[in-house]
Amino acid sequence: MTIKTTKAFKSLKHSFLTLSLLSSFNILAQTQVIHAGTLLTVAGEKPLLKHSVVVKDGKIVNIHKGFVSVNKYGEDAALIDLSASFVMAGLMDSHVHLQGELGPKNDSQSLRMSAADVLMQSAFNAKKTLLAGFTTVRDLGASAEQIFALRDGIAKGWIEGPRIIAAGTSVSVTGGHGDVDGLSPDILEMRTSETVCDGPYDCRRATRRAIKFGADVIKITSTGGVLSDTNTGTGQQMADDELKEVVDTAHALGRKVASHAHAADGINAALRAGVDSIEHGSYANKESIKLFKKSGAYLVPTLMAGDTVVGLAKNTNFMSDAIKAKAIRVGADMTANFINSFKAGVKIAYGTDSGVSPHGNNGKEAVLMAQAGMKNSDILKSATVNAADLFGMSESLGTLEKDKIADIIAFDGNPLIDINELLAVAFVMKSGKVIKK
Repeated sequence: MTIKTTKAFKSLKHSFLTLSLLSSFNILAQTQVIHAGTLLTVAGEKPLLKHSVVVKDGKIVNIHKGFVSVNKYGEDAALIDLSASFVMAGLMDSHVHLQGELGPKNDSQSLRMSAADVLMQSAFNAKKTLLAGFTTVRDLGASAEQIFALRDGIAKGWIEGPRIIAAGTSVSVTGGHGDVDGLSPDILEMRTSETVCDGPYDCRRATRRAIKFGADVIKITSTGGVLSDTNTGTGQQMADDELKEVVDTAHALGRKVASHAHAADGINAALRAGVDSIEHGSYANKESIKLFKKSGAYLVPTLMAGDTVVGLAKNTNFMSDAIKAKAIRVGADMTANFINSFKAGVKIAYGTDSGVSPHGNNGKEAVLMAQAGMKNSDILKSATVNAADLFGMSESLGTLEKDKIADIIAFDGNPLIDINELLAVAFVMKSGKVIKK
């Protein structure tokens, strides 16, 4: 019995290793040739039919008309056959929170989970996001040490996940959205972040601190928020002089600023201060639109967040009355204001606020944007070309062109015809490495 079991195990092990080597061949091969049935090199432009994308050392080195022979690139070149697929650049999500998901056990989890547990959960959520076709994300609010470690670990190739632009903890005012709330006084004291500030000079300090400890982007909260467990509303909370000081300090140190903002007064104050993006923008008005277009700032609409909190407020009992009231009111109003802004010419960058909604379902934002009236081609542009511009990464990401990083995804169907394809990504390559096939 022992001998038979050993032989069976050795045979199984040999088969497994053989299959592993074969499945890894495309990743290990020096050059990869992708045969793309339909190729969208630049979202917003006309897709190409029957083209080949050549990838070497993680970058696109050539794009050919027709299906070129893999033998042209040497014996170690590998063919990736996507000749029946729609191929495009990896998607980019401008607003995620990888460290958790909204749910009834959040309070107990926050007390029971160690920093190491939070990091492991973040890595799990990051992999789900990558498998969904989102190869680059901005994480706009997380425990700084853990999210920076995750960002760096992915960049070094230690674990798999999307490329991360991370803010760490938000720069927020005392008692405002982004400050800790809803807990006992001693825990509030213990968990108040060093980036909570009051007055322009203190907010300058908080901004510098965030950057010192690793922030790629500064996240501020110019208005109240839906998920703050207080009845302080969704109007402006960070004062004009505080906003201006944060933006000037961040820009002086080479960082962009993303502002959470719901009510029009807070949106407009943040835009006047010079922020680079408005997150949510739920009640953007005519003045907001003028300021958006004057400054060139992006709107990141996060329709998924609104859709999610409305459903949870109506169908679950774990939210406080203050949160429920805000969720139902704001969530229901976001869509109309988003499409008004888009039609008026405001630049849109794709963002989900995943963490409020489940990770790995990031494609649903596209479905909601389409239902609101945005064209599929514009949605794909918002998740590639526009997001790359917002991230300051247009030279290396956002399109499939020679010398750019090989972040490539594919669908069985055509998302220009059916946007629901974004919910079923069939192939994912990040930096030339095949993640999903």
